This record gives sequence, C-alpha cells and structure tokens, in this order.
Amino acid sequence: MERLLVLRLQSAGVAAEAWLNGVPLARSVADGPALTLPIHEYTLAGANELALVIEPPPPLQAAAPRPLLSDGRRGASLRLLLPRIGQAAHPEHARTLAQIDWAPLAEAVTELPLTLHQTVDLPIAFPRWRWFDAPVVESPQALVAPAAAYLQPLALGLARGDPEPLVQAARLRFEELAQAYQRPLADDVGRFRLQVQQWHAQAPLQPAMPSADTLKLHPVAGGRLIECLDGAGRPLLQSPLAGGGRACWPLRLAVIESRFYVVR
Repeated sequence: MERLLVLRLQSAGVAAEAWLNGVPLARSVADGPALTLPIHEYTLAGANELALVIEPPPPLQAAAPRPLLSDGRRGASLRLLLPRIGQAAHPEHARTLAQIDWAPLAEAVTELPLTLHQTVDLPIAFPRWRWFDAPVVESPQALVAPAAAYLQPLALGLARGDPEPLVQAARLRFEELAQAYQRPLADDVGRFRLQVQQWHAQAPLQPAMPSADTLKLHPVAGGRLIECLDGAGRPLLQSPLAGGGRACWPLRLAVIESRFYVVR
C-alpha cells in the first residue's frame, strides 16, 4: 500500500463533526488541532456521502436551532486526502479528493446546527464492506436489554484482563480492518490482545457492566448500525487507566436475524 485515504477536519471558533456514509467519524472543538484519521473501512468504490456538521449537538441530544452572527473568523474545513505512506496528511503534501468548507463573512447570520453535504466518487478498489448491506434496525430501543446481555461477557472479560470475548465478538471487524489496510490479521489481533493485557497488568481494568439502564443505542449509517453508548454519549465500554487517561472500546453493531455482530 503506497497511499492512505485520510479524513482531515479542522475548525475555528466553532465545533464541527465529519460524517462519511452516515457514520460520524471525527468531532473537533473550537480552535482545537486538526484531526486526521484513515477511513478505508468506511468507504465505497464509487459514490460516497460526505457531510460536515457545524456546531453538532452532543450525542443522543437534539439541538435547539439558534442563529450565529459571524465575526468573520469562524470556519471549518473537511478534506479527504490521499497522502503517500509516511507523508503528512495535509493539503500541501497530499492529493485532495473532496472538500467541504464553511467560512461565513462577517455579519452573516447562520442557523445552527448546519449540515453541509457532498457526494464524491472515490477512485478506490476496496471490497464492499459487509456493514453496507446490514438490514436497517427498525426499533433500536426494543433491543436495549438483549444488547446489554450481549455486551456483558465482553465487559467481564476486560475486567479480568481477558481480551478474548471481545476479540471473538469483533472478528468481522478485525478481518475487514486487516483487509482495508493490507495488514496481517494475526498482527492486528495480537496487538489488541497485548494492549489489553498490558493495561490490566498496570491496574485492573474497570469497565462498567452494561445494563438496560446504562446502555444507549444510537442508530447511524441510516439505521444499519447501532452505536453502544452510555448516557453521556461516550463509548459504553471504557475504563480508567493507571496514570490517568481512559481506554475506550467503541462498538457499532449490526443486527441480523436477531443476532448482534460487532462490525465497526
């Protein structure tokens, strides 16, 4: 692999969020550093739907519309870049495949939150990832209790320093990520196992046990995937780490014939 398809998000004076094919991938804070991440596992050969959201509401919360009077210094930019491996993911050093910019003139009034869309054809040859064909989950809230029961063994394994329940549940995700970035599957799984074991050796991991009261299911990708979040909109599976910081294991599930699959 010579090049890497990367999303780059940056904003000034406002928060912003980048979506690709119906999935939120990055959220910037006002005047924070530019965010970059590889996105092979969220792309399609052909038409892809890109979106830039200005002042997105917190996850799981509806936003009350409000007007913003621009001072001429606020703005946000979203880029899909194709840098060579080892080069900086910056427009000066990479081919730009798509871009969305928002930079209102001084004294312009914008109704927030604002979503800007673009359809872009990407010159890529990835396979069609399985999550694109997952059925739409019609009633996510009806699945909260069974989803919590599905997640409990994963949390229990992490609490014991045992990554295997999560490795087995996320097998489809590991397989497709290895394919997306042309890496050996065994290497990806091995690194994950080692990271969990090292964290647990420094201080026991303490993920909260999922329950119907703590789990919030958030549909994305047009309802084909459901994110597993806590009441604050954070990944449900998370744990404080020794020396500060937190480990997070974001999970996006597909539901096929009443069975859950970790696909992203």
